[in-house]
Order: sequence, then structure tokens, then C-alpha cells
Amino acid sequence: MEDRWIEDLRALVIREPAGEAREKAALERILARFACVTGTLHRLDEKSGLLRLVAAIGLPPTILPQVQAIPIGKGMAGIAAERRAPVQVCNLQTDDSGVVRPAARDTKVAGAITVPILRASALLGTLGIARREPHEFSAADSDLLLRAASAVADHW
Repeated sequence: MEDRWIEDLRALVIREPAGEAREKAALERILARFACVTGTLHRLDEKSGLLRLVAAIGLPPTILPQVQAIPIGKGMAGIAAERRAPVQVCNLQTDDSGVVRPAARDTKVAGAITVPILRASALLGTLGIARREPHEFSAADSDLLLRAASAVADHW
């Protein structure tokens, strides 16, 4: 079933014209699959070394300027990019690990995960999703999200 879902996601990416609409449509599909209400998709700008926002769903307008460009190593997206591994928090509202940036609490979400988008170990960007309630994403969820991120970036 999961393989079929990934193939459907790939087909969606192929069908949609290039640009923000394609990334947003894919992000909507991913949010629905994981029962999440917010999501971001960042692409690595190799010149600046920053993660640049290419699609966002469910973020408050006050947060959008703060997530337009993220340095590697900062916040969940930056740390996932730096580690080239998923980063998650069960409750973003109460996390004190240092992974969550203070402004992220304004999103009013709790359970969150961000995964790197990799191609042959090269960093392409990050994909982050979150639920309103506290939630621990399983290893299987993490693996599926990594595959989904790769499918979205297949045509980058």
C-alpha cells in the first residue's frame, strides 16, 4: 500500500507543471497521508547555502517571513539538513532540546518531523510536517516521509 502511495505521489509530481503549484499539491497529499495540518518544503540554494522555502501550508502569516530562508544547523529544518537525518519533536510547544526555534511555537502545532531531501547523499532540501496534537512519528513513518520527500524532488 505504501509503495502505491509513493507511486501516486510521483505521478502527481510528473503531472503538475513545474513550480510552486506542483510542490504545494504534493505537500497537500503528504499532509493528508500523515494527518498533519502544517507543512513546509525547502530547497537548498547552493550559492547561499540557505534552505529556501518553495511551499508552505497551514503556517500563520506571521511565521512565513521567518521560514523563507533557513541556515543549515538552525531550527528543525536546518538541523535535519545538517545531520542528513530526520529530526522530530513529540510536542513542539514544550520542547526544550534546543531544536525548536522560539517562533515555531506560534504555529500552534505539537508533533512535528522534518526530513532531509537527499539524492545520492547530496542534500537537496527538507520536508517538514506537523500535527496539532503531541505525536511521536514511528520509524516506518519517518522512512515513508523520506521516500515521499525524494519523490517530490525527483524533478528538481
